[in-house]
Amino acid sequence: MPAQANIFLCLKDNFGVLVHDPATGATAAIDAPEAPPIEAALKETGWRLTDILVTHHHADHTQGIGALKERHKCRVVAPRNEAKRIAHVDETVGEDDLVRVGSLESQVIDTPGHTAGHISYFFPADKVAFVGDTLFSIGCGRILEGDPQTMWNSLLKLRGLPDETRFYCGHEYTDANIRFARTIEPDNKALAARAEDVARLIADRKFTIPTTIGAEKKANPFLRADDPEMAKSLGLAGSPAWKVFAEIRERKNRF
Repeated sequence: MPAQANIFLCLKDNFGVLVHDPATGATAAIDAPEAPPIEAALKETGWRLTDILVTHHHADHTQGIGALKERHKCRVVAPRNEAKRIAHVDETVGEDDLVRVGSLESQVIDTPGHTAGHISYFFPADKVAFVGDTLFSIGCGRILEGDPQTMWNSLLKLRGLPDETRFYCGHEYTDANIRFARTIEPDNKALAARAEDVARLIADRKFTIPTTIGAEKKANPFLRADDPEMAKSLGLAGSPAWKVFAEIRERKNRF
């Protein structure tokens, strides 16, 4: 039976996500920005929390862990390279490790850059990925504990997932990301179409994710840094892709 996902807001603009296995009743929270909205989602769905899958150590992704673990006695899985910075961890994982949520199987992908030990979770059978703050719809995370080349390599890993992969990110930043992206690629037709779709979603009070890897490859400038035309337009013709990416990221930092 396919995985079920329930998405909701936490804090100001964090996404909370529950992943549910209908076959066994197991349910994982992807990160724990705060406990009350997760508890409300569990009550609404009738699901039982068995696991928390943590992408990185930042407080806006972990501060709800303690309360949830105390109430539900759930397993906490966290990145091996950041476990010392996350409370209540039961299991640590890294690149290519497998994490089961009931009968659902997730592959761990190391995606450092935003933080030094950031990981993502990819469920191959369902073609769904949970990428934390590495990749956003039409954007990517700030580079806080890495360097541009490291972050670019992490984005390449995610870009290499099947085009039909639906992904969930950590924040609702899509509208702001589109405004910036159009300063980089004003003539990108896929980006213009995405802008129209997002405007409709926001008008209807709907979330702008999940979206797909295939759609992002066409519209997200951060995934297109190895396009020669992109490099040329930024005055970086012939430069390595990671340097083009670094220029885009720096422009976004100043936007």
